[in-house]
Amino acid sequence: MRIAIVGSGGVGGYFGGRLAAAGVDVTFIARGAHLAALRAQGLRIESPKGDLHVARVAATEDPATIGAVDIVFFAVKLYDTDAAAKLLPPLIGRDTVVVPFQNGVDSVEVLTRAVGREHVAGGTAYVAAVITEPGVIRHTAMDHLIFGELDGARSPRLQQLLAACQPAGFQATLSDHILIDIWSKFVRLSVFSGMTAVTRCPLGPIRQDPELLAMLQAAALETMKVAGSRGVALPPEVLGEMMTMVKGLPPNAKSSMLEDLERGKRLELPWLSGAVARIGAERGVETPIHRFIATVLQPHVNGAPA
Repeated sequence: MRIAIVGSGGVGGYFGGRLAAAGVDVTFIARGAHLAALRAQGLRIESPKGDLHVARVAATEDPATIGAVDIVFFAVKLYDTDAAAKLLPPLIGRDTVVVPFQNGVDSVEVLTRAVGREHVAGGTAYVAAVITEPGVIRHTAMDHLIFGELDGARSPRLQQLLAACQPAGFQATLSDHILIDIWSKFVRLSVFSGMTAVTRCPLGPIRQDPELLAMLQAAALETMKVAGSRGVALPPEVLGEMMTMVKGLPPNAKSSMLEDLERGKRLELPWLSGAVARIGAERGVETPIHRFIATVLQPHVNGAPA
């Protein structure tokens, strides 16, 4: 099996590195200092599960040098989706499947326009991992990939991916209901990112304040209603699972969007709370909390205001 990683940051770098260490043929598509470090020093993963150094990795900035592969992990930041989708055609063969492991719910539609629906599956990732310096990924919590065909079929190509993941040291699930999995994560992520970023607080102060905790829960219900308007019927226990997650995370837990906000970097806001508000408006679903979050944070979407 040949796998190309488009977006070799925290998500792509971590899971791609684990797969490469397990002997899978993986090529990383990267650029700049990160690409130079991968070529010169390989890939290092710092993890509570044990550090890992893949001394030699295949890495390039030009997908045309790779050719057709079996699987593409599409793991770029949401604001880079359209640009990165233009890199895909040289990687696509007759049976190639592109699996987006991104935060939002728009990726399948974008990738379908780029390479055709027959070459797109669904995916989502639960992992806390970032690039700490070029060539180095720091993993701190969770490592679970979930993927599945959009029609629920258990296709040979994704069964082959599941088999490749099993010896790689992380959890992998082949889902029969991948859209439910994507939206279930989106409920958690849209709320966690939006609430921590708009308050400029980690999770602890939010859950200690009854009014903020109620606001968080109401925001989750907004996202669930939007999912339903798109024909994705989320089970009621999604809300309870999210609240269990909120109670179980450490008090200093921050979303990546809050981290980006604090560093003056671009935000994925238009594809998180912004997407909830946008889809809600299209479907006639009221989303006052997510609309407020998207409006208040709008000046920071492209980085720190001048």
